[in-house]
Amino acid sequence: MNTVTPEPEQVHACDVLVIGGGPAGSTIATLLARQGRHVVMLEKAHHPRFHVGESLLPANAQLFDRLGVREQVERIGMRKWGVEFCSPTHAHRSYVEFADAWDKSMPYAWQVRRSDLDDILFRHAAAAGARVTEGARVRDVAFDDDGADVQVELEDGSARRYRARFVVDASGRDTFLANRMRCKQRNTRHNSSALFAHFQGARRLEGKLEGNISIFWFQHGWFWFIPLADGTTSIGAVCWPYYLKSRDKPLDAFFADTIAMCPELAARLEGATLVDGQVHATGNYSYSATHCTGDRYVLLGDAYAFIDPVFSSGVYLAMYAAFEGAELVATRLDRPAEAAAARQRFEAMMRKGPREFSWFIFRVTNPTMRELFMHPQNPWRVKEAMLSLLAGDIYGSTPIWGSLRILKIVYWLMSLGHLPRTLRSMLRRRRNIRDAGPLSGENVLDAR
Repeated sequence: MNTVTPEPEQVHACDVLVIGGGPAGSTIATLLARQGRHVVMLEKAHHPRFHVGESLLPANAQLFDRLGVREQVERIGMRKWGVEFCSPTHAHRSYVEFADAWDKSMPYAWQVRRSDLDDILFRHAAAAGARVTEGARVRDVAFDDDGADVQVELEDGSARRYRARFVVDASGRDTFLANRMRCKQRNTRHNSSALFAHFQGARRLEGKLEGNISIFWFQHGWFWFIPLADGTTSIGAVCWPYYLKSRDKPLDAFFADTIAMCPELAARLEGATLVDGQVHATGNYSYSATHCTGDRYVLLGDAYAFIDPVFSSGVYLAMYAAFEGAELVATRLDRPAEAAAARQRFEAMMRKGPREFSWFIFRVTNPTMRELFMHPQNPWRVKEAMLSLLAGDIYGSTPIWGSLRILKIVYWLMSLGHLPRTLRSMLRRRRNIRDAGPLSGENVLDAR
């Protein structure tokens, strides 16, 4: 009787395996490939694919320069010179420009379709030498002292196995490793949900201001208004979960009712049409992991933490972390004796970004913070410091921190000066951030 000996399973070896082909994954894959490493990047979808998060920060420009993709971003983007703030309790509108920040060398950013930006970064990684595969979903990762075994399912249902010396989790809101290690925690200090869609024919600001992002406060949270170069405009409502939980009608009708609560925004959308008839929703999305590194892995971008889109910080924090993460990976693979100290520095860096933005994010709907945005003043250079934060200038040598501390003192003094209003706001926020549970029929974002 003849027996058939099964062929051994083929194992694909690599130095680094990157899960996710968004801004974080594509950036670190490019940088590691430039180091001469064998890099594999796996993306579950196919580029270009839809993604929200179209507004970039001026600090992104330096990262695009270092990657060598700035000209491509310029071609697809609309320049954003600043921010417009619109408040229902103020008769005027407030305009701030990034050129007035402490560092005058970053005067603008871009509004981009994320499908286009992410495609540029993904293809750039492939051109740099990373081996990229789309339609590949990572199913399991098992670590040992020498690296990791990674089980992957391709879109035709076939399986593939990789052996990697190091794993980068850039899976976005899938939070692949954080879920498996059970180290993902909801942010108990902030709990928001969002509705968003694209419109054609929205009325924009004029001239140089056309590309600016506009922020509209309303009774359940705030709206974003992001003009894109192809004539469409991204509109989103970030609101407390209880409000979305109250929905008793189709999502598009509910979104229309929500927009009607903000007359200034509704006027700008008069006559505008919904693109593809699609409205998206996501709920309870504020979270962070307890840590972002291990001996053989690192978590980048939204795979580590996400708070709120109000300051458009997501792409910048993801890409900056990828630059720092590439150095961490190199240290672990080439100089393992230095890895522990490098991990400690990286963990501190990753906590800094969300922490610095969070202080303002947690208070953005507070009446006192609204006053500061609607009446920006510059004693002790506090306005310049605030604009530097909004521009993403938080990791460089710009000396903004003393002025930001003064701004926080001004905030608390103003809050004490209007104590009844402050207490009412604090109690309302405490009620608002309660967990309303999963949303019925919600469309959870994949924020890679």
